[in-house]
Amino acid sequence: MIINVPDTTATGVHMALVKARHSVGVASSMVFTLLVVADLRNYDDVFNACKDAGREHPSRIILITNGLSASSRMDAEIHLGEEVPGEIISLRFHGEMVNHRDSVVLALLLPDSPVVAWWPGKSPDKPGDDPIGALATRRITDAMGASNPLRALETRARNYSPGDTDLTWTRLTPWRALLAAAVEQYPATIADVTVTSAANNASGMLLAAWLEDRLKCTVVRSESTTGLGITQVRMNTSKGDITISREDGRMATFSAPGLPRRVVALRRRELNALITEELRRIDVDDIFAASMRCLVQRCERPADPVGIVAKASG
Repeated sequence: MIINVPDTTATGVHMALVKARHSVGVASSMVFTLLVVADLRNYDDVFNACKDAGREHPSRIILITNGLSASSRMDAEIHLGEEVPGEIISLRFHGEMVNHRDSVVLALLLPDSPVVAWWPGKSPDKPGDDPIGALATRRITDAMGASNPLRALETRARNYSPGDTDLTWTRLTPWRALLAAAVEQYPATIADVTVTSAANNASGMLLAAWLEDRLKCTVVRSESTTGLGITQVRMNTSKGDITISREDGRMATFSAPGLPRRVVALRRRELNALITEELRRIDVDDIFAASMRCLVQRCERPADPVGIVAKASG
């Protein structure tokens, strides 16, 4: 069911929800409120990601966008029913109402349940101090949605607050699992590491920080002229290199001294899968926090202002 409520208020939205529930039934077991601050240009992709996330995590999803009208008003669109396990409330703010989004949203939060805020594109420098972010206990950003992803991730790291996370970290989940398994399967002292990734790839920057924090060794980050995202991690040991290479964004090759080379799945994932995974965790991620602290340290080194210390030749 889709209900349009033009030129309305938080009270008007609430009354429309109550009326709709009499028709389709009460949405049960909603686990949290998800606040999504999106731009008009990526609204459709974000809405689809919200629907997928709602299927795994039934919740009240409030999708917040700014409209183009000069008149001061708020238009609402409510989605609920079989296709939406919870509720999706799309709010479009126009004119002066743009400056009062937080007060409207506050009245629509589910009582006594966690609140998560997500910025799929451009996000505030310090999400915890943002009016919408201040309503949430967990805040999700995406540095890859910024015009300069490396600078955006550095800004997130310098302004980190407990409860913050970034989808660059979520993109690293398969890489981190594979690297941890590689180190466990092939125990050897790691002297140094090289992470190779595409230019402006924030996940490569964060992976280098995570590896440095966990392995306590030198980690060099280089740029690749071929491939998508992260293309290679090479760990140098006294017995030879442990290498994971991925050029096509789908399959990776793992090699280590004395072990047969093997191919493993390491696919780049879509936005829907990333946000669905991230919403499985509501508590503070201490490993992410430690990696962000290490990233700040790497950025402050005079010879490495943005974490890049070498370039690959091919």
